[in-house]
Amino acid sequence: MKSKVWKEKGMQAVFLIAACASIIAVILICVFLFANGIPAMKKIGLFDFLLGETWRPSNDIYGIFPMIMGSLYVTAGAIIVGVPIGILTAVFMAKYCPKRIYPILKPAVELLAGIPSVVYGFFGLVVMVPLVRDLFGGNGNSILTASLLLGMMILPTIIGVTESALRAVPSMYYEGALALGATKERSIFAVVLPAAKSGVMAGVVLGIGRAIGETMAVIMVAGNQPRMPRGFLRGVRTLTTNIVMEMGYAADLHREALIATAVVLFVFILIINFCIALMKRRSEHE
Repeated sequence: MKSKVWKEKGMQAVFLIAACASIIAVILICVFLFANGIPAMKKIGLFDFLLGETWRPSNDIYGIFPMIMGSLYVTAGAIIVGVPIGILTAVFMAKYCPKRIYPILKPAVELLAGIPSVVYGFFGLVVMVPLVRDLFGGNGNSILTASLLLGMMILPTIIGVTESALRAVPSMYYEGALALGATKERSIFAVVLPAAKSGVMAGVVLGIGRAIGETMAVIMVAGNQPRMPRGFLRGVRTLTTNIVMEMGYAADLHREALIATAVVLFVFILIINFCIALMKRRSEHE
């Protein structure tokens, strides 16, 4: 009996360590980023760094406002493309998909999540860039191309989480709406989908995090031009691509400015998560 108790306590300790590992990792990342990034912001000047429109490391000019706007534009475009398609696809898979098609469709969606980002980027460079160039003009390396590609990349995350949330809604909600005379579509979109709001929002948040943090695919299709966005058919540079492209040869203040850029990106993710958590709490109280 005592050995059983000790085994249970030992497993509890293992689970506790595993649970704390992620928290410790986040704390270490925060300490590293803020310890190296905040001094760089002080040297450059907070407003000059965040609102400056010129990025010229050779002259010690570090303004990341064009990259901030580039990240926001590309992420917003990915949300516009990916979120509606992802949610509607999840609704189809949960409520409309025939049983013969589902075993084919489900693995196909999961396969999208397993494709490396560099493969997505190569597909975008070879297929999407020429297509956008022929249809809309420009050189094809643009905000529009990056948004379409990222919208495609966030689909499996949104579809998977949303479908699970829809299937978790008790069937009596749906059946009760049908019994009251509602159509199938109205029962799904007016009853089931609002009941799964928390899960749907979680999927959207994960998709946004994937979009705003993506690097390799964006490098290959966005144009990588550190200037203010001037239209969806013009090139742009995001925060992530700015870090990756220059970290290999950066030194001194240049390197610290890139770490400070990572701090801004990290804060963006925290703000997004905080806003979604606040919205989730309000929906639960309602």
